[in-house]
Amino acid sequence: MVRRADFLAANRGRRAPMPGFVLLVRERGDGDPAMRYGITVTKKVGGAVIRNRMKRRFRVLARELLPLHGIAGADHVLIGRDGGIERDFSLLHAELGKALGKIMARPIDPPRDFSRTGGKTRGRGRPSRDQQKQTARQENGA
Repeated sequence: MVRRADFLAANRGRRAPMPGFVLLVRERGDGDPAMRYGITVTKKVGGAVIRNRMKRRFRVLARELLPLHGIAGADHVLIGRDGGIERDFSLLHAELGKALGKIMARPIDPPRDFSRTGGKTRGRGRPSRDQQKQTARQENGA
């Protein structure tokens, strides 16, 4: 995967957080049975050398485990976490297997709402000002 839109689409799929990474999986639904994978490691994790080392490790993990345990016709994204570079490779291998098992066992999640208000309420569970004004107008009969 190389296009930003593919990574953003995968973010709307299922996720399995692990100590060294987060696995995102989204079925494409285009009829193509090919499995694709993408890797992203932000600057928050470390400098270029650290990020590239982590990406190399993730690449090997993906090539070993996805053909056996991945979902056909889906995009798989590995997002590196801060402590992931210090983790033993065999531990990362086991965690990716566990994450893929979690994803396979979990039913497809409903689409996540990424709108600014997050639906009817704001982040703290109360209505926005526009919604409060609209409710007040309805109660006053205007």
